[in-house]
Amino acid sequence: MSQTQEFRLALRGMHCASCVQQVQSALDQLEKVERAEVNLPDRSAQVSTSLPPEEVIQAIEQAGFGATVLNSEYGETQRQDEEKQHYYQQLKKTAVALALGIPLMLLMFLPVMPMLNSLFGQVFWLVAGLLTLGVMIYSGGHFYQGAWLAFKRHYANMDTLIALGTGTAWFYSMLISIWPELVPEQARHVYFEAAVFIIGLVNLGQALESRARGQASQAIRKLLNLQASTARLIRREDGEEVDMRIESIQKRDMIRVRPGERIPVDGKVMSGETLVDESMLTGEPLPIAKNKGDEVTAGTINQSGSIKIKTLRVGQDTALAKIIDQVRQAQNAKPALGRLADKIAAVFVPVVLVIAVLTALAWYNFGPEPVSAYMLVTTMTVLVIACPCALGLATPMSIMVGVGKAAERGILLRRGDALQQTSELDVVVLDKTGTVTQGKPELTDIVCLGGHSESDVLLWASALELASEHPLGQAILAKTAACELKPVAAEQVQPQPGLGIQGVLDNHQLLLGNQALMTANQVDSAQGRAVMAQLASQACTPVMLAVNKQLVAVLGISDPIKEDAASAIARLKAQGVRVVMLTGDHRSTAQVVAQKVGIDDVIAEVLPNGKADAIRQLQSGGQQVAMVGDGINDAPALAQADVGIAIGTGTDIAIESADLTLMGGSLHGIADAMQVSRLTVSNIKQNLLGAFIYNSIGIPLAAGALFPLTGWLLNPAFAGAAMALSSVTVVSNANRLRLQRLDSDKSVKKQAEVLAKQEVA
Repeated sequence: MSQTQEFRLALRGMHCASCVQQVQSALDQLEKVERAEVNLPDRSAQVSTSLPPEEVIQAIEQAGFGATVLNSEYGETQRQDEEKQHYYQQLKKTAVALALGIPLMLLMFLPVMPMLNSLFGQVFWLVAGLLTLGVMIYSGGHFYQGAWLAFKRHYANMDTLIALGTGTAWFYSMLISIWPELVPEQARHVYFEAAVFIIGLVNLGQALESRARGQASQAIRKLLNLQASTARLIRREDGEEVDMRIESIQKRDMIRVRPGERIPVDGKVMSGETLVDESMLTGEPLPIAKNKGDEVTAGTINQSGSIKIKTLRVGQDTALAKIIDQVRQAQNAKPALGRLADKIAAVFVPVVLVIAVLTALAWYNFGPEPVSAYMLVTTMTVLVIACPCALGLATPMSIMVGVGKAAERGILLRRGDALQQTSELDVVVLDKTGTVTQGKPELTDIVCLGGHSESDVLLWASALELASEHPLGQAILAKTAACELKPVAAEQVQPQPGLGIQGVLDNHQLLLGNQALMTANQVDSAQGRAVMAQLASQACTPVMLAVNKQLVAVLGISDPIKEDAASAIARLKAQGVRVVMLTGDHRSTAQVVAQKVGIDDVIAEVLPNGKADAIRQLQSGGQQVAMVGDGINDAPALAQADVGIAIGTGTDIAIESADLTLMGGSLHGIADAMQVSRLTVSNIKQNLLGAFIYNSIGIPLAAGALFPLTGWLLNPAFAGAAMALSSVTVVSNANRLRLQRLDSDKSVKKQAEVLAKQEVA
């Protein structure tokens, strides 16, 4: 059985919503395609299948489009070069079309315009018609080719509308140039200038749209530019340093990175110390200190010292490559608004063709003389002005820019609907440890009971925690190591999720955990309650230690609150969101931390399996709920929430369960994610509304709706310009997102911090 693989295809010949439907349909009809997402603005498709790429490409080619696998051999650089060539080619085609169209249009206004009732006039317009045909083939050949391919495959697209509109104009004009007596004298008007003007202006619109789409994909290009092309390899045999192509670097190779250079691989620092700028990946502005044993990430910048690193991941396996892949997948995503637009776009062109036929029939039966001229002009104008592109681009363009803007802030989307759902959040639930706090707990207090020493307490507690990965356990082990004590591992160790841990050491039964663990094991904890209350009032987590069911100590473990937590929570409240803290920690400790950061609602002492129930309870009132966490015990709650948000510094399980990942640890990322999503959804609605209004007004005007009242008809050339402008307008409006500032600018952050301090006070 073939293994499922995922690859990305660059598509050619796809330029409207109808084209997207055909490519999507061709991919969906392949039996072994598990997932296929077609992106109109990016002209690409993301495919997950067990089929070889060649079979997928063949299916796309049979649908009338071209495709190439995007990989190391044919990558983004070559694709950008092709896009640039296409842009200049479109401009050249525009210039040729307008070079003929402008003189022909000016000729219409001259009193000496050659008339068709003379031999000279007929010859003149026949020559003009042949020149027009040449320009139509050169500047608009791709429209006619696309229309013919669509016709052969029994569907219609934007090319169909342009080909029918301009082709009808040319054919009618040539017909009356050869046999002017076929129509009344007042109907003897040629429309060669309209045909070439339409082609020229549509080409110009597509060129401008292509340029704007390039600007919209800047976020991806910035990430791609972070990838190093070479690395300085330290040879194993002689220790000599040589520059090598990044493709030649393998796992476990030693790499030298000097100050100011970009780190080329994911690796571990083997020698040296430095500061690393990770802002391009996490959004965190301050450099991070890296010493021996610390991991570094490809794409980040080594700022100060020379370091030697051991390669852990290279190429497509690096964190940077996975981020790029995730951003691309998010840009391909279609929220509910986008799926609705796709359904409308799928039937748009056939509906326009029906409207064009009805327009022709109406003018033929009820129009004034010359009927043929009026019928031709209105039908041609309806065909040309209708624009499925604006509708097809409305959602994906905004998503492309919005997802890119989020990525620049260190916010990665993992699920398509997350963007729209994040914009609709009512409640944000925060885990305490590692989310509101730094996730670096320290054992600060040891209160011994019953005459035991601190050393005894540390050795007993460490005996249980030696095999534990729990952050509180790591804090106890760190303190034990600092006191130069060497604990012996306990036997029969049994972690109790949400309660603590128990085991046996030298025939002594050890219990380490919270009040609930002591109560469950009939330990009298009355003498420790006052100590626990005092520790909790200092925002310390109290941990009890019992030996043979006798309470012997209470440990106080503190976890510093993140510096910007209060200001970030103030921003969330300012956005109209209710903020709740959900934690398994002691209620008193949780309430002290919540008060310090300005959280009013606290749900404490919740077992890991109870966190999902707490989220479900909040959702029961019909509210949209986000859960923010970083640990394994947060995964069920992240999955239950409408939007799961993982802190990128957390566990892989938490990140896999989430819909959004914050690459940095700052809670401002949550407010940024909400603001970007709201701006993006608003932009999508603006684009869809604009496309709807354009077509709702433009098509009736083109059909001659104002003619009975004003005697005015829309010029087909102007209709072509309007059609081109509608797509450019949608793309330009989406690009506005790139320029919009978020409230996380420093000046606004400071205001939020002042607000938070006032609220806490």
